[in-house]
Amino acid sequence: MRIATFNTGLERDGPGLLLRDILRGDDAQIRAVITVLANAAPDIVALQGVDHDHDLHTLRALRDAIALSGPDYPYILAPAPNAGRATGLDMDGDGRVARGADAQGYGRFVGQGGMAILSRYPIDGAGARDLSGILWRDVPGALLPTVGGQPFPSAQAQRIQRLSSVGHWIVPIKAPGGVVHLMPFHAAPHVFDGPEDRNGRRNHDEIRLWQHVLDGQFGPAPQERFVILGGATIDPVDGGGRKAAIRALLSDRRVIDPRPLRPGPVPAHPDLQGDARLHTVDWPAPGPGPLRVDYVLPSADWTVIDAAVHWPPPGVEGHEAAVTASTHRLVWVDLTYGKP
Repeated sequence: MRIATFNTGLERDGPGLLLRDILRGDDAQIRAVITVLANAAPDIVALQGVDHDHDLHTLRALRDAIALSGPDYPYILAPAPNAGRATGLDMDGDGRVARGADAQGYGRFVGQGGMAILSRYPIDGAGARDLSGILWRDVPGALLPTVGGQPFPSAQAQRIQRLSSVGHWIVPIKAPGGVVHLMPFHAAPHVFDGPEDRNGRRNHDEIRLWQHVLDGQFGPAPQERFVILGGATIDPVDGGGRKAAIRALLSDRRVIDPRPLRPGPVPAHPDLQGDARLHTVDWPAPGPGPLRVDYVLPSADWTVIDAAVHWPPPGVEGHEAAVTASTHRLVWVDLTYGKP
C-alpha cells in the first residue's frame, strides 16, 4: 500500500473560507493540491494545513473534489486540533491575549490549519486515540521554557499548555492483511519566538513524544504495523532548531527511515550540508530555503518497496502543480508487510 503525508498549506484567514473556495471550484491552489494527490494516488494520506470544522464539511468537500479526477477516499477522520483552541491567557509572553499565538496551538480561529486522514480503507474511529490533550509539563524530560529562572510566559500558562501545537493521533485503519496504526502529527515551527526558545523547545518535545509513546509512557502503544508521519518542521542536518529529537527518532530501531528522494538531477545547495535529494519543502527568501521537514516512518516490521518526494523537475509533467499546491511536497512510501 502507498502511505503519504502532505502539508497542503490550504489554511485560510477565517472560518469557512476554505470550504467556500473548494465549492467555487476555481481556486488555483486547491486545483493543484487535487492534481498532486491524483498524481501520487496514495491509499492513505495524512494531510496538514486543512482548516477544521465540527461537522467536517470542509474535509468532505475536499474529498469529493479529489474524487472527480483522482483517488476516491470513502473514509475520513479529523479530530479537532489544538490550533486556534482558546486559552484566555497570554501564552507567548507579549503582554496581550486572544491572539493567534495565545491559543493552545497557533491559530487565528478554532481549527485553522488542522490535520486530516483520507483513506481507501475503513478507519476505526472508535479505536482512535487522540494524544493532543497531553500537557507539555507531563512529558518526561519536558524542555519547558524559563526566563530568569521563572516559568515562561507564566506558571499559570504552563499549567494548561498542551504539548501538541496541532495534534498527535494513533488511528487504526483496517487495511488488507491487518490493522495499520497511523500516527500523524504536525509539530510547531522552531522559530517565531525569543531567547527563551519556547517554540524550539516545544518542537523538540513534540517529536520526542513519539518515542515516549512507543516506550509505553502514555498507555498501550502499537508495537508493529504502525507508521509515524507528518510535519516535524525541522531538518536533521540543516537549518536551525534543536535537532536531538528528530535525529533520535530517525535512528530509533523500532522505525525505518526510507529516505524518500526527489527525482533528479537535484542541484546541491551551497549553504546546506545535507543531501538535497531528501528535501521536502522550499521556503522562499527570506525563509531558510529547501529542507527536509516532512516524514513517513514505518515500523521496522514493514518492508519498504519504494519511496519518493513528489517533486517533478521543471519541464516535467506535474511540476507546476506541485509548486502551486504548497511550499511543501507530498512524501509517499510503498509498503508491504513482512518479506516481499
